[in-house]
Amino acid sequence: MRYYSTRSRSNPVSFAGAALTGLAPDGGLFIPGEIPSYPEKVKNSLGTMDYFDVAVETIRPYVHPELPGSVLEDLVHSAYSFAAPLVPVGDRLVLELFHGPTAAFKDFGARFMARAFSYLRRGEDKPLRILVATSGDTGGAVADGFYGVEGIFVTVLYPKGRVTPLQEKQIAALGGNIEALAVEGSFDDCQALVKAAFGNEGLRKRLDLSSANSINVARLIPQAIYYSAAAGKAFAGKTDPDGEATPRVSGAYGTSKSTVACGVKAGSPITFCVPSGNFGNLTAGLYALKMGAPIRGFIAATNSNKTVPDYLESGEYHARVSQATISNAMDVGAPSNFERMAAHWTLEQLRSMIRGVHVSDDDTRKTISAVHGDCGYFLDPHGAVGWRAVDILSAGNVPVTGPLAVLATAHPAKFAETVEPLIGSIPVPASIKTALSRNPQSRTIPAELSALADTL
Repeated sequence: MRYYSTRSRSNPVSFAGAALTGLAPDGGLFIPGEIPSYPEKVKNSLGTMDYFDVAVETIRPYVHPELPGSVLEDLVHSAYSFAAPLVPVGDRLVLELFHGPTAAFKDFGARFMARAFSYLRRGEDKPLRILVATSGDTGGAVADGFYGVEGIFVTVLYPKGRVTPLQEKQIAALGGNIEALAVEGSFDDCQALVKAAFGNEGLRKRLDLSSANSINVARLIPQAIYYSAAAGKAFAGKTDPDGEATPRVSGAYGTSKSTVACGVKAGSPITFCVPSGNFGNLTAGLYALKMGAPIRGFIAATNSNKTVPDYLESGEYHARVSQATISNAMDVGAPSNFERMAAHWTLEQLRSMIRGVHVSDDDTRKTISAVHGDCGYFLDPHGAVGWRAVDILSAGNVPVTGPLAVLATAHPAKFAETVEPLIGSIPVPASIKTALSRNPQSRTIPAELSALADTL
């Protein structure tokens, strides 16, 4: 597989080149030269394959030949000791992506990336410096995934005062090869600093730089796995039992005061509602669809940072300054992965696959309360944005048909400050209990490249 910049089809690179470089030299994002298709045998077996096998078959064509078959299998086994259960909640499904070590969907990409980088950098003497901007969950997942990896140092930039106390503990309390910088500004400022560092010739000469945001294709590709696995399962008429971290009131499995538990009819492609900020997660879903997973389409659910829903409606793209909300991991006014989406597909093609909806903080809070009351299920603010987006569409002229899954991108215990005043105590998984015992240590810097350069 060859990779190109979103801004030029010249100078293609290998998977290793795209992953270890992070950002293309012209400032664009790397994209695969083509989105491969699953072999028919795999496509027809997605509903019966286990997660490990779906992962290998999904990643393989993107990383060949740099990651040989046996190496890829070892990496996948090491990265994924957890799964992504597709569970019924009320009249719909929830794809739970918080069963990993930092209780957020970013674990799926970050853990594979760390292991891939370690293999691809074997034998190198000069250390690799990874820069990552985070609005919350990415930083914790990258810190955990790369912690202790020899020859790699990670600098995480996060907006000071705009992440939860738990997120800060996950980002800034590990030490070792993980450094945390609290930036005086927004997530967009953090992201701009990372891009500026990559564009600075002096820094790039002195340091081997790479990224671990979803601007890095090595983190994006593994996220396609859980879409394909869940779509195959639903197409086969199957769901999963609750996992250890499933935040459901005891005895409330699949029940609702206002609706009956959803039934999944075999043979129908699924719609995914994706809480969206930087749009890497949704881009990975589009890759899964194009590979041949049985997916009907997507709902892009945003908070008040509705740059992409507005684009889908008007046809004009206008990046904005991000606004702070209670679903803070989605507080992105200039989503990086929009550039990938626009490089792969036209406006009309995107409209045929995605419907955009934005949700207010007030509606997010009401949804957390309503789903808990009706279904006995705890949603975090991001999942609540997704749930409410489905409600909005269902009340409109073009309702959602067939099976539908809302992505639960983080465990609600990560947002206890918002959720518990609404619905009471949340069951806390073991991974979060461990993180809560840590003490964060970070440095504060202004949102200026010179300050970041001095630190590096």
